[in-house]
Amino acid sequence: MCHAYPYVLCGYGRDCWKMWCSFFRLQIIFVILTGLAVLVLVNNIHLVEHLNHEMDFDLKQTEKNIDTNGPFSVGTKGTYCDYQHQALSRAEHAEQELLLNSLKWLGPPHNEITFLSSTDATHSRFVILHSQSLFKVGDVMEVLVRMQDFEGNPKHYGGDYLQARIHSPLLKAGAVGKVVDHQNGFYSVYFTLLWPGKITVSVTLVHPSEGIQVLKRLREEKPDRVYFKSLFRSGETAETKMCNICLPRKLPVCNYTDLKTGEPWFCYKPKKLSCSNRINHAKGGYSKNLLTYDEQLFFQSGINIKVPVMASGPDTVTVHRLQKKDNYMLHNFKFLPSGYYYQDRWISGRSFVRQFSRPSEVTACLQGKVVHLFGDSTIRQWFEYLTEFVPDLKPFDLGSPKNVGPFLSIDVEHNIMLKFRCHGPPIRFSTVSSNELRYIANELDGIVGGQNTVVAITIWSHFSTFPVEVYIRRLRNIRAAILRLLERSPDTAIVIRSANVQELGPEVSLFNSDWFSLQLDTVMRSMFAGIHVLIVDAWEMSLAHYLPHALHPEPVIVKSQIDEFLSFVCPN
Repeated sequence: MCHAYPYVLCGYGRDCWKMWCSFFRLQIIFVILTGLAVLVLVNNIHLVEHLNHEMDFDLKQTEKNIDTNGPFSVGTKGTYCDYQHQALSRAEHAEQELLLNSLKWLGPPHNEITFLSSTDATHSRFVILHSQSLFKVGDVMEVLVRMQDFEGNPKHYGGDYLQARIHSPLLKAGAVGKVVDHQNGFYSVYFTLLWPGKITVSVTLVHPSEGIQVLKRLREEKPDRVYFKSLFRSGETAETKMCNICLPRKLPVCNYTDLKTGEPWFCYKPKKLSCSNRINHAKGGYSKNLLTYDEQLFFQSGINIKVPVMASGPDTVTVHRLQKKDNYMLHNFKFLPSGYYYQDRWISGRSFVRQFSRPSEVTACLQGKVVHLFGDSTIRQWFEYLTEFVPDLKPFDLGSPKNVGPFLSIDVEHNIMLKFRCHGPPIRFSTVSSNELRYIANELDGIVGGQNTVVAITIWSHFSTFPVEVYIRRLRNIRAAILRLLERSPDTAIVIRSANVQELGPEVSLFNSDWFSLQLDTVMRSMFAGIHVLIVDAWEMSLAHYLPHALHPEPVIVKSQIDEFLSFVCPN
């Protein structure tokens, strides 16, 4: 009766009226709450659809990239970096595991090693074994290194990063040695003696094992310590947003993953503009305060970054020439370097290297050819060297920013075209137009190839802050594109320039340490083994030379790289 006739009943019964009013108020509150819930639900659905649209996440393309013949889904370490959301075939997964296992670097037994207990180069010593022996060209000389801490105590575990070379300053000769870590504080260094005369041994502590442990942590936990940015613009509205491979998903993002290669790249979405309004890419900067106070002690110039280890006893030996009666034979090829310097000339241990000392010799080699240079600033040095050295190669102004590119030089008379283009992100250049961000694999697929086509590639420095899986993925795409190019045009000359050592300080070590570069270089050599490409060993060329280490080596070292490069292009 109260529900059917509220007015009547409430008019005659006070208790019923109270009950009805309470019930009515509850109905009103229920309706309001229900309405709010519906509004929130609709808004969330709209937000999800909006984010999916703005991220341009192509699920069909993702499914296309998955190998249905047993893919391995590689998970994230904390759902932080989307590059790890990749499907690998069984073969790719197996290769990646082998590569990662080959990079394992043993070190301190725990993370609580104090600075005073860490490796100290000044207390450590090396000794030339059998230094009084009669050494001849072709012999292998062994050096034993004993590492100690800052209190003079012997180290009982390995993991220190050492670089070693032999050199003869008067002869401008030099070669690198092979370091073997015995994991007990002792290291052996093996040198193949390749020229006669007085030879000096140099051993350098690049980083103590305790510092390497910190670098490993940064690589895994702080892959975004170099950050990037992009400018978005439409009319008078402009916004700058942070970009990276590893980007915390605290805000909506624009997904710029390359649809062909699957290479990931993300930027935070502008508030007022669309993802399609991105106009450029640039380096944003370097993160600060990455280390604790105790960790900082492991990265001090002159104390534990590229500090020489002194000899206990003589640091020189005399190497004698071979006599006619001597049977010259290299007995241990595993210690043979890729080459050595003699009179400032690089002599390759793999093939004959011609000296291209006159511009006319370079012109004769490259006549009728198109040369494509892809990569970072270290291969841009090749473009700059050749353009400056060969007068007939005239730069053609493409209006590109200085040091960024793309660049083009042309010799019309001899029909030579020399090109440079930087690799796709991550790249720490000042400002690159978004239209010029190209992945090397895609560029290779656009090259017809042939006997008059030359390709040279380097890619390493800008990947040093990321987990190795990022680099493996990039090289896998490039390698596949190279194989496709060689399949359609087997006569195409393809060269890969390796990484090189560089000057290090406390800050540079956290972003571009030689240890990072060594790990990437090891991956590159393994992934391109057995493929018809030449690897120009810029690593040994920079380490064996007497000049100071530099990210961009001096022209005399660049010339050695160019000589080996052109000797491969023009073997006759």
